Amino acid sequence: MFRNITIKLGYANAKLYKCGKCPAPQCYISYGSSKEDNVKCTQEGCEATMVLSRHVSFVDCPGHDTLMATMLAGAAVMDAALLLVDGNQAYPQPQTREHLIAVDIMKLEHIIVLQNKIDIAIKDRHSVQHQQEQIKASLSSSGNVASAPIIPISAQLKFNIDVVVDYLCRIPIPERQFTVAPYMIVIRSFDVNKPGEDAETLKGGVAGGTILKGCLRVGDEVCIRPGYVSKSKKTGLTSWVEIKSRIISLQADDNQLMYAVPGGLIAVGMKVDPQFTRSDAMVGHIIGLPDQMPQVFIEIDVQTTFLKRIVGSKDEQSKGNKIENIRENETLLINIGSTSCGGIVMSVRDVSKNSGNSFLTHFTFRFSEHGSHPNDKAHLRQHGRQNRSQSQVPAQLQTHWLGCHQEGLREKKRVSSPDHHLSV
Repeated sequence: MFRNITIKLGYANAKLYKCGKCPAPQCYISYGSSKEDNVKCTQEGCEATMVLSRHVSFVDCPGHDTLMATMLAGAAVMDAALLLVDGNQAYPQPQTREHLIAVDIMKLEHIIVLQNKIDIAIKDRHSVQHQQEQIKASLSSSGNVASAPIIPISAQLKFNIDVVVDYLCRIPIPERQFTVAPYMIVIRSFDVNKPGEDAETLKGGVAGGTILKGCLRVGDEVCIRPGYVSKSKKTGLTSWVEIKSRIISLQADDNQLMYAVPGGLIAVGMKVDPQFTRSDAMVGHIIGLPDQMPQVFIEIDVQTTFLKRIVGSKDEQSKGNKIENIRENETLLINIGSTSCGGIVMSVRDVSKNSGNSFLTHFTFRFSEHGSHPNDKAHLRQHGRQNRSQSQVPAQLQTHWLGCHQEGLREKKRVSSPDHHLSV
């Protein structure tokens, strides 16, 4: 049966403008990123020129509870978050609480809650107010986002969209690093060639994501890690080969760039074989300069704080909905940055129960290769416990990396100025 839900990560850019003469929030308006920087105010009777206040990249993450791994991959590149709540349905939905916990674990300090479909829900004012009270109660237990604003909107009627733009312009821009080695996280990848393309006109693969630090330029020699990953049928060992390529294009929406800076979403066209980027095959990989890439690991030693109960399930408050201790040879799904991969617990030790609502577990974990830094953002999910195939267990990881197994190594225009680009 067809269901109208987001499956893969979506993305779009927008420019946010402010009029210096009109009162807030009517002074704010948004356009696509192709709009010129100087536009006239649209308010009746005002002929002032609006000022470009922000250039924002949006990552559309799935809200369905069975697609949490995709949501976590999108959260890895965010500076802030918009939590969209259906004002015409009961709150919270099974995945809502896990989304809030994930936002807290990812250390996102800025979140705006959008109570959508207010044009329908307003027929019952009491239910609208009751839902807002429920939202405030759930936010109060979510750490950094306890004071998040709740904005009633109607996306179809564009009601209160100017208020949303107002709050987006209030979010402080994170400090960016421009002079260090570039580090780009890939969240989507594509083969832009049509079926049956001739070899003479074949285009290289395209990787989409965000630059966390440093700058990339057209013509740069880059490396992709872990690159080509394979597993030996005889020994069962996994090996990887770093992919080297050259940047031939940088693009944000329809804007062709000569260089790209941290913040916002960028498409990087390379000379790499498109088989490596087809159908999001490069998601979770890292792009950087040769000899300045992070190490690749297949074994990590982690100290993990688990939630006391499984979140994201409808029977969340039931007595049988408790998380069991991690076991040896158990398969876990781990999210680090934008990558999602399975792994096997090799050993468990120093298992203790903390007072409060968490468990403390220390274990060694073996998984497919991934390029990582210590203190990278990560989540763990348990599977297959008591028929809970969809159980999600976000966990805050304080990681101590053991080591790595390595084989086969070998000025046009910019989308925005670096001081006002935000990803949400």
